[in-house]
Amino acid sequence: MGKRNSQRKSAAMFDTDDDSSVTSSTTSRSDMMSVYGGEDVQCYQDSVLDQALDALDEKRGSTRENALSSIIEAFNSNIQHEFVEKKFATLLHQCLASLKKGSKKASAKEISLASHAVGCLALTVGSGNNAREIFEESVRPLDESLASKSDVSKIPSLLECLAIVVAVKPSAQIITSVVSSWSFLLSTIDDLNLNSKAWQNQISYLSGLLEKEDRAVRIAAGEALALIFEIGTTEKFANSRSASDTSQEESKPQGSYIFLQGLKGKVINQCKNLSVEAGGKGSAKKDLTNQRNLFRDILEFFEYGYCPETTTKIGGDSLQTSSWSQMIQLNFLKHFLGAGFIKHMQENEFLHDVFDFTPKKKLNNNEQRMSVGEKRLFKSPNSVLNKARTQYLNKQRLQAEGRNFGHYAASAPEEEA
Repeated sequence: MGKRNSQRKSAAMFDTDDDSSVTSSTTSRSDMMSVYGGEDVQCYQDSVLDQALDALDEKRGSTRENALSSIIEAFNSNIQHEFVEKKFATLLHQCLASLKKGSKKASAKEISLASHAVGCLALTVGSGNNAREIFEESVRPLDESLASKSDVSKIPSLLECLAIVVAVKPSAQIITSVVSSWSFLLSTIDDLNLNSKAWQNQISYLSGLLEKEDRAVRIAAGEALALIFEIGTTEKFANSRSASDTSQEESKPQGSYIFLQGLKGKVINQCKNLSVEAGGKGSAKKDLTNQRNLFRDILEFFEYGYCPETTTKIGGDSLQTSSWSQMIQLNFLKHFLGAGFIKHMQENEFLHDVFDFTPKKKLNNNEQRMSVGEKRLFKSPNSVLNKARTQYLNKQRLQAEGRNFGHYAASAPEEEA
């Protein structure tokens, strides 16, 4: 009975459809906290969070939305370690419940707020067992929400939440996949417009990844850096700052550009070291060779402006790339499609447009089904099939010669007569 009364009070607190009422309620709570001491503020926030948790059970969507907004506000205004220690599991699963409701029962706004709350929770718990639980429990609901064809306004919040959840407890494999996916997306965007500060952060982060022990991480970071410099972002920075950047940097109009050139110099030195790195104990020779070759290509690009050229066999045709952008797209799709890459490159018109590729010859069904061993058995000049065919043709030729010889021999006396 007491719990039911508590839920009713919680519902009443967050039960409103009026956004202005929500704003005024939020403002009044902030004003109240400003006059409390530290411990009183924490007690008040714990009380609000408890009531918000109860309100997440309500059937009315607007009530759940307001409760989620209050939870996010509480996490933004204070680090809620104590509350998370007590209510971690409850808060996580209540937020995930909003994601799992789907578009029929949860609005795009509720899904966006719930995913934001999960991200706040992940940042608060940091790394550890709780971070692993958030990752394991959240990925599937987030993926299903992204796959649904409802309101697309929720997608940015879902992607941001997924990024936070992954970033809190990353593995080398996850970092490699994230950086490679980011590079693939960057390579497909035309007329990209970001301020210089954003690019400084990206280049600094990727430069840090070049120091990681995992070679796959280094390679992904190296390709991303080459792509950034290929699209000419550093040369555009001096003239493409946003209005906010200009107002803050009027006294140093070239400061951002100079800083980026310094970052580029650091990256070049890192690439030099990685291009000649010696193999350590237990290191895979193939991985080391791939790393050396890649960073030699990156160095040549930085120093002379030459992009690596690659040729990939597609059936009887060749697909050529001559830029980092094309190479990154090609490698990403080869990895993603796996055994289906050749088939798609031969018949997928979208990929034909992406790579400006027109296949001249398509394999027939028999050739597609043949393994390497089968091709040697049936297609090779020395195959049993070809040898039998050669013997048959030789026999036919000898028989024809014999018939011709007999004809001419029989007709010779008549011609003499």
